[in-house]
Amino acid sequence: MKFKLHKSNLLEALNAVQGVVGARVTLPVLSNVLVSAEGENLSFTTTDFTITKRYTCKAEVLEPGEITLPVKRLTSIVRELSDQIVEIASDPKQADAVRMTCGSYRSKITGIAAREFPKIPTAEDGLSFQLDQGVVKEMLRKTSYAAATDDAARPVLTGLLLSFAEGRLTCVATDGRRLALCWAEAEFPPENAKDVVLAPRTVAELLRSLGDEGPLKVTLKDTQVIFEFGEMFFSSKLLNGVYPNYKQVVFSDCDNKIRVNREELIATLRRINVSTTPTTNAMRLVFENNLLTVQVTAPDVDEATDTVTVKYDGPALTTIFNPEYVLEPLRNLTSDEVTIELNNSSSPGLIKDDTTFLYVIMPLRV
Repeated sequence: MKFKLHKSNLLEALNAVQGVVGARVTLPVLSNVLVSAEGENLSFTTTDFTITKRYTCKAEVLEPGEITLPVKRLTSIVRELSDQIVEIASDPKQADAVRMTCGSYRSKITGIAAREFPKIPTAEDGLSFQLDQGVVKEMLRKTSYAAATDDAARPVLTGLLLSFAEGRLTCVATDGRRLALCWAEAEFPPENAKDVVLAPRTVAELLRSLGDEGPLKVTLKDTQVIFEFGEMFFSSKLLNGVYPNYKQVVFSDCDNKIRVNREELIATLRRINVSTTPTTNAMRLVFENNLLTVQVTAPDVDEATDTVTVKYDGPALTTIFNPEYVLEPLRNLTSDEVTIELNNSSSPGLIKDDTTFLYVIMPLRV
């Protein structure tokens, strides 16, 4: 194996895949990146058996071949190289090593034979859907925060539901106390309808890797999901378990609708949230005469009150929510205004914007 490419391109490829490799691995080869050179393409693959990432780029391939190299150490070396062409070639004296040169720099790096690297999943025989990277990234950003962070009894709640049904992709996340939902039109045959649950690490990797635009191919298999976009191939195991029936929780409208400037509401809630404590995080919201009054009381610690102008002339309403549960969707939306909807003081609340987003939040009982 022998190839050449610019230092910046090599570093970009390594940065794209090295995050999969953790500090603790079950096999030495899992600390390595599989480097494969063939034709005009150079690919870099890492895996931990749960997630596999492969980044492919153009390079001057002088001799085809493949080997695995320690990805963290290789990335650290490349990061410090001068901004020039890097050449990597098999060591003629050692089958599991390469020689790397860049300007005046010379080194030898010992790896592990490519045959020791785990088998890479393929998209063959799966259900495939064509989507847009930016649309999916936005949907994940608007919903993923509502997933449970630790649920030993129901691990599936730590994941995010992707539902391909009725001509649309629906993303849903819930921890049992609130639910975030977002959907987008998608074209696929009715017989390809399917629900899968993404693991939290998968969602985090997608949010880091997806671009703001460009084609995205999603392939669903029995236990895996595969994403292909740009130079990236990304596969992950799916979470097992039955996801809650979100359609039983979601409702579209309430009797009372309050319009409010999103940024002004965020600023008010942040000021009030400072006065909450881990044991006293109940925030009282009072809607009356085009005004929202926000109150919080932490006995023997703090109390605070603030107001924000709203568009509401209905009957007086008072409800109690966790302030952070209200802030999180607001932070991840971009609309100038949002709508808060309530049937009465003890009913679940809705937060909407002018897109296909919906957020359900349960009131607190104090």
